[in-house]
Amino acid sequence: MNNDLQKRYDELKAKVITRADDFASLIDFIESKTAWLTAPASTRFHLCCESGLLEHSVNVAETLLRLKNTLYPQIEDESCVIVALLHDLGKAGTPEGAQYLKNEPTERQKQFGYRATYPYRFNKDLTYLSVPIRSLYLALPFIELSEQEAQAIVYHDGQYVEDNRSVAKNEHPLTLLLQYADNWCGFVIETQ
Repeated sequence: MNNDLQKRYDELKAKVITRADDFASLIDFIESKTAWLTAPASTRFHLCCESGLLEHSVNVAETLLRLKNTLYPQIEDESCVIVALLHDLGKAGTPEGAQYLKNEPTERQKQFGYRATYPYRFNKDLTYLSVPIRSLYLALPFIELSEQEAQAIVYHDGQYVEDNRSVAKNEHPLTLLLQYADNWCGFVIETQ
């Protein structure tokens, strides 16, 4: 991780004050027991590189805070930081293994000197959980989340995911802001 990303990440973590001890325990766990610090943000799209997940999460947190300050300032910074940093935590995998593994070229690709089609692949040895559900699974033993924070994490992909249609028109403002921040980062900031 480069120094700029570390500095930005540290500044965000410092915004968690009322749940600082629980948050610190969670951060210690995910940094030491999962691939949180090294995982890519995707298998082949935005920030498909080492530490891409952390960079994406920091980008989303910073963007969410800017949106919140403009559109809905009554939401606490702490809540924004927590949901933004945790929304894709499931991509870090578990202590048993990373969610994304480096992809190796097929024998045919090796024979002709080609790289693997996609840089990363899903770890099929992990029990399948959607990214938001795995995010909650990892976080909840360490930190209490409000219903609004849980909704934001679970439904952060908005209506891009078929399972999320049940929340349509019932989104808390935090959920909507996280959706916007996540999309802005994935489709604009991280593609430049």
